[in-house]
Amino acid sequence: MAYIRGRTMYASALRPLLFLLSPATAHALAFAALAPVEHSAGLRSLVRAMFARPRDERVVVRRMGLEFASPIGLAGGFDKDARRPRALAALGFGHIELGTVTAKAQEANPAPNMFRLPADRALINRLGFPNGGAARAAARLGALRGKVGVPIGVSIGKSRAVPVDNLAAVVEDYAEAFDAVRETADFVVVNISSPNTTGLRGMQDREHAHALLSALARRGTKARLLVKIAPDLDEAQIEGILAVVEEIGLAGVVATNTTVSRAGLVTGEAHVAAMGAGGLSGPPLRARAVEVVRRVRARLGKEVVVVGVGGVETAEHAMGFVRAGADLVQMYTGFIYGGPETPGRIARELGEMVEREGAKTIAEMVGAPAGQ
Repeated sequence: MAYIRGRTMYASALRPLLFLLSPATAHALAFAALAPVEHSAGLRSLVRAMFARPRDERVVVRRMGLEFASPIGLAGGFDKDARRPRALAALGFGHIELGTVTAKAQEANPAPNMFRLPADRALINRLGFPNGGAARAAARLGALRGKVGVPIGVSIGKSRAVPVDNLAAVVEDYAEAFDAVRETADFVVVNISSPNTTGLRGMQDREHAHALLSALARRGTKARLLVKIAPDLDEAQIEGILAVVEEIGLAGVVATNTTVSRAGLVTGEAHVAAMGAGGLSGPPLRARAVEVVRRVRARLGKEVVVVGVGGVETAEHAMGFVRAGADLVQMYTGFIYGGPETPGRIARELGEMVEREGAKTIAEMVGAPAGQ
């Protein structure tokens, strides 16, 4: 009954009300609503009972020396400053990626900087890594060490004030953010693929990526260092960045970030054009994200961890990523449209799908064609 109530209340009442507000205001209200849950063990237990599913060994994932109660995680961007990790974990996510944080605190890009496309169940954002700085986020995480209950990843990015054409300065800036968070994060995701920081995607070029990622790997925790790539790379560019991952021996790849493409949208072209630049997330991204995940797994083999992101709303979508080669799957836009019951529902349904396939765990499904 709690599952039904949670789904019905959000879909029929809360989401329509929230969507009357600007995306920024709705996010602020949702974040405020999570504050009491974050700071009250009793409320977290109640929320967990309402939304999270009992432990199911069929969907437990063990990678990077970590245990994930389910493959469904929250993508970076929702909790940029590590303010609500315990509350979000209580909703049933198998891991939380916080950030993106930067070495230097910075404000968001000028508003309006986030837009909804309800007909596509999608979002466009050009926030540009607003955060209070990596050191402050790390301090909050340090105080919660061992108390969140799920693995915590932290995404790091380039500070806006650092010129992208000064590679040495960019590497130093990322290194400062990395050093701040590496002892408090279970894994670190290097974001070099956001379209909302001018010139950042150029860091995916093989030479630049190698300089940055090798410098970070030398600083420690290489076994849990991942890189997040864009869906808009062509095959040669994908090959280049994956060669770097292989050469350095990174733990894995997060595929993918948001897209700058506007192809195939239901929302009218003029309306979309009026929103302006930014990264598109949600279902329109899913097919390309799955394709990139499949390419990453085929190129890098079984040892590298692959995290699939892009348009996940259902267990079927999540399993599509798993079959393409993803060990873990993240969601953001699907959480906004689907509500708080979404991660628990998907985890439960994934367990049922694993059983129907005759497998013992979801790990057996990674890279497996349908029907196996």
